[in-house]
Amino acid sequence: MMTKKGYDYTLSIPQHSELGPGILRKLIKQANLSVEEFNGL
Repeated sequence: MMTKKGYDYTLSIPQHSELGPGILRKLIKQANLSVEEFNGL
């Protein structure tokens, strides 16, 4: 589980050696980020 102070959401990250593109995009969307914003982090 990932949380960040000041944000209203918690992300549940699967514990796999790799994340598929669909799961990664879903997590990025849940975090209210664009793909570009995510890549910039």
